[in-house]
Amino acid sequence: MSKLRESDLYQPVKAFLEYQGYEVKAEIGAADIVASNGEDDPLIIELKTGFSLTLFHQAVARQAVTDAVYIAVPHVSGRRFIQSLESNKTLCRRLGLGLISVRIEDALVTVHLDPGPYRPRQSKPRKARLLREFARRVGDPNTGGTTRRGLVTAYKQDALRCLSLLNVKGATKASEVARQSGVPTARRIMADDHYGWFDRVQTGIYDLSPKGRDAVAQFDDLICTLSAAAVTDD
Repeated sequence: MSKLRESDLYQPVKAFLEYQGYEVKAEIGAADIVASNGEDDPLIIELKTGFSLTLFHQAVARQAVTDAVYIAVPHVSGRRFIQSLESNKTLCRRLGLGLISVRIEDALVTVHLDPGPYRPRQSKPRKARLLREFARRVGDPNTGGTTRRGLVTAYKQDALRCLSLLNVKGATKASEVARQSGVPTARRIMADDHYGWFDRVQTGIYDLSPKGRDAVAQFDDLICTLSAAAVTDD
């Protein structure tokens, strides 16, 4: 099979638009396709053999001419393309662009999205979770853009408080861990044992696991930061 070209998309898109009553011409100014029905604003369609940042840059630039701007790409079989189609459909919606795919083997043109103004709907639960995590997290233990050593969340900081107390006290009742560490959810954290740091030695009594003892040294700097913050709060 020969390599796919942008021009392979032209005839199917042209025929599709002409069927809807548009006059269609290629390469008018900087636009790949311009279509007009003599009444509404002209349509501009930018053609590419795949999604790319350049394609979106070109399409956004065409919005200086008309609000009716589409991007068109070949429709490829497979889950990877479907996932890409959905994520780029979301991006098109946010940019006010339309989205078309063309199945080359039978010239099937599908309009997945028409251009239109977009105002994102904010999720109040997501905002609440974001602000709750921001408020609970002590200091700024992570570096933006990196995943080295894993993300330190407020939950992990609470687990480290429990870890630190058990390291000093040894096996301790969960209620005492909660009281002395200042972590109200200590019992649940130790019972769930998300990080493998805790062992239940008796009903309601917890101690460090071997992995937990290793974690004391591994996270010594974070534990010291949490201890210093607790002293400051007091």
